[in-house]
Amino acid sequence: MTMEFSEHIKTANVDDVVLKLPLRPALKGTLCVTAHHLVFSERKEEGSYQLLLLLRSVDAIEKSVENLLGYPQYPSAGPGQRMTGLSGSSGTIVIKCKDLRILQFDIPGMEECLNVASSIEALSSLESVTELYPFFHRPRELSLSEPWGLSSPQQQYAQTERLWDRWRLSKVNRNFSVCMSYPRTVIVPCAIDDITLAKAASFRQGGRFPVLCYYHRSNGMVIMRSSQPMTGANRKRCREDELLLQAAIDESEMGYIIDTRSAQQAQQARMAGGGFESKAFYHHWRRLHRHLERGKVLQESLIKLVEACGDPSQNMDRWLSKLENSKWLSHVHSALSTAGLVAECVERDGHSVLVHGFEGTDTTLLVTSLAQLILDPASRTFRGFLQLLEREWVQAGHPFRQRCAHSAHSHARLRQECPAFLLLLDATWQLGRQFPLALEFSEVLLLRLAQDAYASDYGTFLCSSEQERCALQVKENTHCLFQFLLRREEREKYVNPLYEATDLAIWPSVHPQSLQLWTGLFLRWTEYAQTMDEAREEIWTIVKERKETDRPKGCAHTTLSRHDSFTNVENLMDELTVL
Repeated sequence: MTMEFSEHIKTANVDDVVLKLPLRPALKGTLCVTAHHLVFSERKEEGSYQLLLLLRSVDAIEKSVENLLGYPQYPSAGPGQRMTGLSGSSGTIVIKCKDLRILQFDIPGMEECLNVASSIEALSSLESVTELYPFFHRPRELSLSEPWGLSSPQQQYAQTERLWDRWRLSKVNRNFSVCMSYPRTVIVPCAIDDITLAKAASFRQGGRFPVLCYYHRSNGMVIMRSSQPMTGANRKRCREDELLLQAAIDESEMGYIIDTRSAQQAQQARMAGGGFESKAFYHHWRRLHRHLERGKVLQESLIKLVEACGDPSQNMDRWLSKLENSKWLSHVHSALSTAGLVAECVERDGHSVLVHGFEGTDTTLLVTSLAQLILDPASRTFRGFLQLLEREWVQAGHPFRQRCAHSAHSHARLRQECPAFLLLLDATWQLGRQFPLALEFSEVLLLRLAQDAYASDYGTFLCSSEQERCALQVKENTHCLFQFLLRREEREKYVNPLYEATDLAIWPSVHPQSLQLWTGLFLRWTEYAQTMDEAREEIWTIVKERKETDRPKGCAHTTLSRHDSFTNVENLMDELTVL
């Protein structure tokens, strides 16, 4: 342990600590504070329990102490020494984790309690990225020499030969000088040279000029993403930006700009130097506004939802009222309906689409990712989904470091926190629930990703851009979560046994009755969730048996229909909901 970490540890070990955690009886054992983990070991020779908690996953810590008068108190031990406890005093630490778990430690000794709490607070909020656990995690089965990511813009481009006549790879951002949040290489229209790209970038917030993120093989239409144009109050124009968008479509085509802000928000953005594309200058593009909340509004919605889920005393009417007031499911609805609009433009109407909002790093990525899940069979495979997340979130510059600094329990003042990635995972879960055969991965993978986005052993979600990962040498000094999940022994934990590939798009229903609370996440640490897990396992077993029995020999299931092939599954899912 380095000197920097040891300075934060005022008390390393405490005996006779009582741990109270969800769904288990109280346990007594030893609590140990290390540089990156909180370790609790139960005192039993056989079948002992051990808790290993990554300190980075601590979202909030609450402490209370009690000193009973009339008992002698003994001086505390020095740093790193074992504590025996102050006779007649005690303390309680409640740890609220970013994965929504709540742990309680009853600690003998007031000073020990305060010391442990202080140590956890310091070590769970380290500022330097290179001090975080992924830089120290060295599992035996992994090597730092292994490939770090799953794909690159070069590989994406090489895999789509039909792109080559109209689109090209550009290294205009090779030094991150044009856009600090973009990767070094991007895919752009062949007709636009790098000088024009650089000028177009200066017209977009943060330099995020329009780039290709998805090519629809069946009709050649594309989905692009960017940030807002900086038109300002004077309605400035940029001919290079206009040329870039025009080059993305044929002159005979019409493209759609899906703005994830309301029309009023877009107008207000002009007063602050931002704005939107003018019809007068973007002749072949039609702009549609679909308002998606972000930032503080989305974070507060998550907080309200978690508060509602954590209140065991309320009746059903009060619970439903709190759920509705959190507005979380309305955000899920907005995300899926906007993504559905993008997918309709591409698949059914045959038009290319540009998606943007303000910075283009939150709701923009949410919509483009969900649209690809709806349209693209490859994105619904296990590997393809991880590649989608890498391409649309990690490489595309979603600021994980700021957005996932805190979850729903923190008492810290909210700054740049926003659960946009969590909203993506929730919307993906809704897709998986409505189409149980469509995704090769299961809910378990989504839960794992939700956990690792906020606190992880791996470096994938550590930073906010490729530029930051390069500067901090993240790829050289940490392991890649996605590569780890694809290892055979790991992958088996996360696959969907019901998966059947299809080339068809999947069109989600966004009616209120079609969207449900993601109980696997938000009620994960309750008896209700435990019962649901057991019921779900039983139902999946029944479904698999029926599927094998009902399918004619030699007949492969090749279509997805919400109204026939899913009937048996939906009936069983309804049974699960009743449970």
